[in-house]
Amino acid sequence: MEIKQRVAITGRPGVGKTTLIERIIESLQLSAGGIIGKEILVCGHRVGFSLIDVATGQEGILAHIHQRIGPQIGKYTVNLDTLKDLAIPAIRSAIQSKDLVVIDEFAPMELVSPDFVPIVELALASDKALMIATHATLDHPLVHRIRQELRLFRVKLSNRDRLAAEVSAFLSGIEPPPQNSR
Repeated sequence: MEIKQRVAITGRPGVGKTTLIERIIESLQLSAGGIIGKEILVCGHRVGFSLIDVATGQEGILAHIHQRIGPQIGKYTVNLDTLKDLAIPAIRSAIQSKDLVVIDEFAPMELVSPDFVPIVELALASDKALMIATHATLDHPLVHRIRQELRLFRVKLSNRDRLAAEVSAFLSGIEPPPQNSR
């Protein structure tokens, strides 16, 4: 079994990790599946987060300030049903049928689901190309493993525009010239 290229995208909140991932997916000649997380904004203020199935476009609310049932992470309440019914099946389906598995992101809200870590471990054990976004400061054993085993790209304001081409080239098996962007 040949293991494909794998990358971890990290950076502080709001730096552009999700936008970078979307650009990479659009630029690749690979079928992609998994999840992408987005902010839910109302009048310019973040009120929650949604998850989108990369393959189908199905969307669900991951966490919201007005969600009443579920675990609390900061001011947000996590919707465990979205993780169980959308995120985990999307990742499992990507492992089974897509060229690239996308997990945006591995963060505290996703970690409240007891089934999330095992599906990420399953993705890591697969032979699929993989792109996982993590919080820059998240301290979790699986995040440490991801950062050690995958090619790590740190997103900053100063490098985020050029990283899309660099990560796309890496995932395509074309090693770009070394730069001081990581």
